[in-house]
Amino acid sequence: MGLSNYLPSSRIAQPGVCTSSTRPASPFEGQVIYETDTNRVLVYDGSAWVMIADTDSPPGLELVKTQTVGTSVATVTVNNCFTSTYDNYRITLSNVGYSALNEAVLFKPTSSGTATTDSWYGNTLYVAISTSSALSNAPFSNTAYAECASINSYNGWKNSAIFDVQAPYLAENTRLQYTSADPGYFRIGAFNHFKQTSYDGFQLSGYTGTFTGGTIRVYGYRNSI
Repeated sequence: MGLSNYLPSSRIAQPGVCTSSTRPASPFEGQVIYETDTNRVLVYDGSAWVMIADTDSPPGLELVKTQTVGTSVATVTVNNCFTSTYDNYRITLSNVGYSALNEAVLFKPTSSGTATTDSWYGNTLYVAISTSSALSNAPFSNTAYAECASINSYNGWKNSAIFDVQAPYLAENTRLQYTSADPGYFRIGAFNHFKQTSYDGFQLSGYTGTFTGGTIRVYGYRNSI
């Protein structure tokens, strides 16, 4: 006898291979499928398909672009990384060298390679790590950039950072938040760009120094599966 003689058809495990456009028309709760075009494993929870694994990238975040930094460069431009596919993004810097002490990385969104020149407002709160100094703040008013990370050349320090950018591609106000630390300072900041403009990329620079080595990665927060 087959399994169907003992269990109703709705209880029989029926995993399947399909694409995102050929999912089962009448799925049952607990049904598992694999999509060959997205490399995702999904389960039906009774009302919607829920992703439980992605062989390409972790759930929630999808790698959009990877770019190496270069050698002794004052500005790094990352083009064509913001699109209509995602509303919000996470950007990481890994193992980046810098030529100056106790500075910050500056973020400018770009449209077809042209960077913003004004309309950033926000604040960075910071404290010197090596002293008992009080928390200080640095307000920004109508600047060309937002701070997005602490950066330092102290003793050959290799810098890494993570920050989030909201709605850069949408024609609305772009926002940025970050928390970062290096041997000199701990910083936390939040910024708003008071222009409702669509951007497809960004530039990173420092106040006075240059970058050498390391990698920039851009991840999109999935809007849906």
